[in-house]
Amino acid sequence: MSSLDTLTRSTSTDSRAAEPSFNEGLSLAVDRALRHLDLPPGLPEQIKACDSVLQVHFPVRLDDGVLHIFRGWRATHSSHQLPAKGGIRYATCVDQDEVEALAALMTYKCALVDVPFGGSKGGVQLEPGQYSERELEAITRRYARELISRGYLSPGGNVPAPDMGTGAREMGWIADVYRTIHPEEINALACVTGKPVTSGGIPGRTEATGRGVQFAVRELFRRPEDLALAGLDGGLEGKRIVVQGLGNVGFHLARYLSEEDGALIVGVMTREGAVLDDGGIDVAGLRAHLDQYGSVDRYPRGRTDVDTDAFLATPCDLLVPAAVEGQIHRGNGAGVQAKLVVEAANGPVTYGGDEILRERGIPVLPDLFVNAGGVTVSYFEWIKNLSHIRFGRMDRRLDEGRGARIVGALEQMTGRPADAALRAELVTGADELTLVRSGLDDTMRQAYDEISDTFHRGDGIHDYRTAAYVVALRKIANTYFDLGI
Repeated sequence: MSSLDTLTRSTSTDSRAAEPSFNEGLSLAVDRALRHLDLPPGLPEQIKACDSVLQVHFPVRLDDGVLHIFRGWRATHSSHQLPAKGGIRYATCVDQDEVEALAALMTYKCALVDVPFGGSKGGVQLEPGQYSERELEAITRRYARELISRGYLSPGGNVPAPDMGTGAREMGWIADVYRTIHPEEINALACVTGKPVTSGGIPGRTEATGRGVQFAVRELFRRPEDLALAGLDGGLEGKRIVVQGLGNVGFHLARYLSEEDGALIVGVMTREGAVLDDGGIDVAGLRAHLDQYGSVDRYPRGRTDVDTDAFLATPCDLLVPAAVEGQIHRGNGAGVQAKLVVEAANGPVTYGGDEILRERGIPVLPDLFVNAGGVTVSYFEWIKNLSHIRFGRMDRRLDEGRGARIVGALEQMTGRPADAALRAELVTGADELTLVRSGLDDTMRQAYDEISDTFHRGDGIHDYRTAAYVVALRKIANTYFDLGI
């Protein structure tokens, strides 16, 4: 278990004892949204039910020659759309309740952002930092074989992706196992997403979740009426942001918001400790420091003697929990001093914590919207693998030629040469990364439009989470209606 997990769980277990579990809390949030929908009897229960859960125990011989038994799960919450989609996480805290909750969240997340997938999730109970690369490869390959042999991994049925503790490397191993077992499958690479770009992946997938959070926050800041609900105004520049978690999501998010949008990152909590600096934190510099020293102890700026609850109570404009679930709860929700909470992680605010924040008038941008960037770009990768062609290959040069002709016509009309930077922008055709970012930006904008419209409609919905679930549930119900169910 990471030090962040250990710190958070050890300091708050007693204060959360009476709270619903992650899975129960998610179900209660869905129930709250269902009260705003008129669905036929039985359909809400069908939508909420988890289709199936696989639990496996498998042996792997470690470097010391000892055979160790690992335990893993794969939950398929819904196959109303195929394939079912969701990540694989490696963590000591993984259990069946968690994977079922995460699988359900994936169902609602995909529906919200119009990605035609069902929801799934998997995990293996281990701390990846305790194993060598050879051991992790053996564990991953064996786990993949367990899933494939039981029908829980295939291009058209169930497609994993990276999650906490896993990345492109592990997805590459999984794809290789599938191709070995099914060498005749022309779409084998589509069995998993988040692969290395050189092995059928897509540019922009690694940072997709963090980039999606950035696009979600940008969209909020385009809406003065929504900003006013949080007591905010103006743009992102200079806004004080606290980010909990400096993993894949937190690092990219914090870096993009500070370097591209001018926000001030005044707090960062990592597995190795926390840093608070009112003058703003150099995110890339902090990451380099952690890579070199392995802790924040020798970081030259700001305060580092901060525990989890004190960190989450830092006064700021935006608090972004981007680590693990259950970080803001009944025990510390009253201490949050942010004007807005942005859920970059899955389930970082418990049901009890969410109630406290709503009572205090602190808006929460919910996880099923905010961190949907990963599954959105996974969808793009899956489509690329099925179509067997990279995006932009057929039209990039056509766009360049058209842009050059437009610039030439403008120069001829005005009798003046175009600005060099503007010319370069107009005559450059979109490559795959540009198209991926454009598609992600559009997806997050459209989803926010639907959430905001539902929130402001005046149907008794008083928070963004309920509005987001209403949008997602309505789309899922329509799919069932289309199927004649």
